[in-house]
Amino acid sequence: MHSHRANIGIGMSYLCLATFCLPAALGQNLMQGVSARGSMRLLASDAAILEIEDVKKDLPCTATQVKPVLGFDLRFHTGYDIVLPLKEISGPGDQLTILVKVTSDETKDSPVYFSQHYTVPEIEEDAKGDAYLQGGFDVGEGGYHVSFMMRDRMERVCSQNWDVAATLPPKDQGIRTAIAPKTIEASEREFFRGEPPVTRVALEDPFKVKVLLNFSPQRAAAAAMQPIDTSALVSILRNISREPRIHRFSLVAFNMNDQKVVYRQDDADQIDFPELGRALSTLKLGMVDYKKLADKHSETDFLAKLIQEELTQKDADAVIFAGPKVMLDEPLPPDSFKEVVASPFPVFYMNYILTPNQTPWRDSIGTVVKRMKGFEYTISRPRDLWNAWADIMGRISKMKLVATASTSSKQ
Repeated sequence: MHSHRANIGIGMSYLCLATFCLPAALGQNLMQGVSARGSMRLLASDAAILEIEDVKKDLPCTATQVKPVLGFDLRFHTGYDIVLPLKEISGPGDQLTILVKVTSDETKDSPVYFSQHYTVPEIEEDAKGDAYLQGGFDVGEGGYHVSFMMRDRMERVCSQNWDVAATLPPKDQGIRTAIAPKTIEASEREFFRGEPPVTRVALEDPFKVKVLLNFSPQRAAAAAMQPIDTSALVSILRNISREPRIHRFSLVAFNMNDQKVVYRQDDADQIDFPELGRALSTLKLGMVDYKKLADKHSETDFLAKLIQEELTQKDADAVIFAGPKVMLDEPLPPDSFKEVVASPFPVFYMNYILTPNQTPWRDSIGTVVKRMKGFEYTISRPRDLWNAWADIMGRISKMKLVATASTSSKQ
């Protein structure tokens, strides 16, 4: 096979047998790696199937494309869903190998390859139902051709091919995506990977911000964070961390369910995402301490104390709240925020909620932000995040300029 630019990656990978799912095993990878020149090794039979694009049903599976969707991370996510009758993989066990060739319409001589391997457990011969598999990868704006194949241990093959197009609707044309057009990449599997260094804009008085992140599921009683919620909250934080005009960051990550601060980082030149991830992994969502549960005022007291302590410190040019709505059983006591309301710095609230119509009223944090004459933004789609951040930075810049001018005139 000719040498091509070849990336090998594992996307979202699960095999669901009847009522349970197994993650993809990384078994023997028939694509033996990528050299410095981008060359790769692929079995001749597999290469022929992907090149000729014969539709094969020796292994009777159905692969359905997942249309590209722009995520909160400003990357287009696409892939496929596979349905395979259990009777086809019944017996003492099997090995399923999936190979996918993705080619940009603009660079047809530079395909990108992905592989997945599944170890199938023993399945009864008379098993009913289907196995469900998924795979995914990311693309930039543009058109792409996908060649898909799956084979089992007996060399039976299921193969299909399709075209996909990743496009921004007219109202989103101003968004700058995080992945370049005509680009194909493996999906990010680690939410809290480290951020590469950002080239900051040289300023005489660099911007400093404090972020209060409510890392909680949208449903307060949920036992786990949904991937889309984690992605959205981390994407909000990454968007802030990548702003070249901000030089110093303070971060307070808290959880309303546990009623505690989970992670704190003060006056740093960048946000430490891996350390944040390690701290958040200790959360036990869905579980509440009995003493806190018995105290009807515990949630209100926790949030009131947190806001008072963090917003009365003069250690930032702006404070940004981010997270899902916080709906308390009782309102925060207004007398507790006299000092907070008088704070000189601007306050913003990036309120993440996928279905704003279901909870249209203002939450407890929004109420405090309003008292402080701050600004609240509803984040339910990627463009909401993009537009909100543009407005926030515009306001911070303007207020910083006014404050600097006022200080100079007094001197």
